[in-house]
Amino acid sequence: MSTPVESNAAECGQRGESVRSDCWVAVTLAKAGGIELDFKSKVESMYGDSIRELILDGLSRLGVVNAKVEVEDAGALPFVIMARLEAAVRRLGGDVGAGLLPEVAPNTDQASERDRFRRSRLYLPGNEPKFMLNAGLHKPDAVILDLEDSVAPPEKDAARILVRNALLSINFSTAERMVRINQGDRGLEDLDFIATHNLHLVLIPKVESPVQVQQVDQRIQTLLAKEKINQPVYLMPIVESALGAINAYNIATASPNIVALAIGLEDYTADIGVARTNNGRESVWARSQVINAARAARVQPIDTVFSDVSDMAGLRASVLEAKSLGFDGKGCIHPRQIAVIHECFAPTADELAKANRIVDAFEEAQAKGLGVVSLGSKMIDAPVVKRAQRVVRMSGQ
Repeated sequence: MSTPVESNAAECGQRGESVRSDCWVAVTLAKAGGIELDFKSKVESMYGDSIRELILDGLSRLGVVNAKVEVEDAGALPFVIMARLEAAVRRLGGDVGAGLLPEVAPNTDQASERDRFRRSRLYLPGNEPKFMLNAGLHKPDAVILDLEDSVAPPEKDAARILVRNALLSINFSTAERMVRINQGDRGLEDLDFIATHNLHLVLIPKVESPVQVQQVDQRIQTLLAKEKINQPVYLMPIVESALGAINAYNIATASPNIVALAIGLEDYTADIGVARTNNGRESVWARSQVINAARAARVQPIDTVFSDVSDMAGLRASVLEAKSLGFDGKGCIHPRQIAVIHECFAPTADELAKANRIVDAFEEAQAKGLGVVSLGSKMIDAPVVKRAQRVVRMSGQ
């Protein structure tokens, strides 16, 4: 148990609140009298007693000894209730020790892979658990629990607690588990909550120099070492400005834990003073910078989101263009975009046939002990073989 919160807070009678529609929590410190719990729930008849027990146990673990605690529950899951409770207590300014860590859900503790498919990554607001619960059913290659643009500044402290609990509690199926942190010092503080808790990859927003990446990487490595965690946490810097695009290669090579380099066009176009258009002419240079920097650094280039969720034809055209430019994946802001993105990034019949011929020639050369691979009159080098193998894997063969 941590040191009692009231010994560290400014004064008794201080009130901390976590105000969300799923679960409202208020904690008012007292000098004595233990815990006075005023609890209301829409699921009182079925789960009232167990939720009360959960709250009282959480308060004990958080070091809250004397307080009036008010909770209005709209049917939130336990990991959400615990996140709202912890946020309210933290806002008192006391010592909450290690916090509330729920049990890890089944099949969500596997490590990721450096070169796994990242065709689709679904953005989910970090303060909205209702969007997280069934995200894995849509089969994105990755889910992004977002702490940056989708979370208002007054809620960022509570969102990082909820995201930590979600990483530990939700089974996202086969999706890679990503978090987009905030910029600067706030982003480094985000890492203290998430880096050691079932996380695969951190997206770093608005990167303009290698130093920003290195600061994040160093913080993560310190946290992993402290908890004796050997699984890597990968990095995906996002280029979102003219300066970032100019420095793209230096950013892409800033850490060995970088596996992809992404571009964000809403902020980029604002930075250069133009409107973003569907044809994307205004961003061709920056996108080419990111693609070439990523390829030179041997990491994956990832395209921006397509923001009109009702325009499936426009999305299809955007994904096909991204693929033709050399991108390996694209962001999503709605589950309905995932299937289109996967379909468009899948190899065409001609691409697959060519890839199969290359892979067959490579395997035949290996079987004969030959050091040189040829297809007809053409020599095939290792990068071509590797690309062909990836195309075959992407086809599902």
